Amino acid sequence: MFMRWWMENLYRKASIVLIVAAVFLSGCSLLPSEKEEEVLPEIKPPQISQKPEYTVQTTTLESTVSVMGKVISLEEETVYFTTGDHNVMDVYVKTGDQVQAGDAIAVLDMTELEKTLRMEKLAFQRDELAMKELLRTRDEMDQSEFETQRIAFEEKRQKLADMEADIAKSTITAPFSGTVVSLSVKKGDLVKAYDPIAIVANTDLLVPASKLTKTEQEKIAVGMEAIVTISNGGSIKGKVKQLPVKTTESSGGGNGAPGGGNADIERVEDFMIIDVDSLPEGATRGIPASIKVVTKRTENAIVIPPSALRSIGNRTYVQVVDENGNKREVDVEVGQQTATDVEILQGLKAGQKVVGR
Repeated sequence: MFMRWWMENLYRKASIVLIVAAVFLSGCSLLPSEKEEEVLPEIKPPQISQKPEYTVQTTTLESTVSVMGKVISLEEETVYFTTGDHNVMDVYVKTGDQVQAGDAIAVLDMTELEKTLRMEKLAFQRDELAMKELLRTRDEMDQSEFETQRIAFEEKRQKLADMEADIAKSTITAPFSGTVVSLSVKKGDLVKAYDPIAIVANTDLLVPASKLTKTEQEKIAVGMEAIVTISNGGSIKGKVKQLPVKTTESSGGGNGAPGGGNADIERVEDFMIIDVDSLPEGATRGIPASIKVVTKRTENAIVIPPSALRSIGNRTYVQVVDENGNKREVDVEVGQQTATDVEILQGLKAGQKVVGR
């Protein structure tokens, strides 16, 4: 009996333990899960930018003026009519033709003017008869009336002479033997006085050349060294032989001829001429040429980059770094300056280090 009671009691206690354990485990599953600890990124202190350092060097320093030009002939001339508002009756040449001095290039249609001239000459014959009669009766006339009629007669004579001169100018010819390198008109074109008609050139006298602005010409002098680069022909050395008589900034006035239409006429005198021993094979008139004129050259110049030069007011200085990394300011005197180098005349020696900006 006692044994039975003890077993039932043990059974009840075990059941209670199991129920409590089940409740505990289910309660744990209902609790909120703990948050994982947030991992913060490592904060690195900012690095102070290091200014560049440059070594003071020696080099050959050149100042240059670069311009674009072309190959021209030392003997070339633009031909034009000095009478205008006429149609071209005929053109006797084409571009590339060889001509001799005096060969006809083109002629204007003067048919109407020639017809007018014939009629005016017939009328003038009657005027001459009237003038002879006037001279016989001069003493019987009022002097002022006589002078009035005489002046009118002379004006008619001058008109005939002018018409004859215009007709004589209707043909333009080659000024010398050479090649027709440009032709601007064709048969039937209406042309004005001093409009460019053709260019005749001696193709045996070709040279590199360029027009200059006023600013460019102020920097260049005869005798300066020049480097000429011609398309597909490489580079050649030469010297400035001639400067233009006028710059491109003041070329609007033309050459002074009365028609005003010659502003586009080019003359050899309008160009800077570069004297070279010879041109590359295949160089022809009109081919583009790049010209670099050396205006100043200094051998063994002490130079630094422009970014290492500093200034405050009238003071110009650099920061020099010694072998221990210590910096100090040094006043300098500046010479030539180019896009990549500044010449130092006083204050620095080759091999020193300077700080850039």
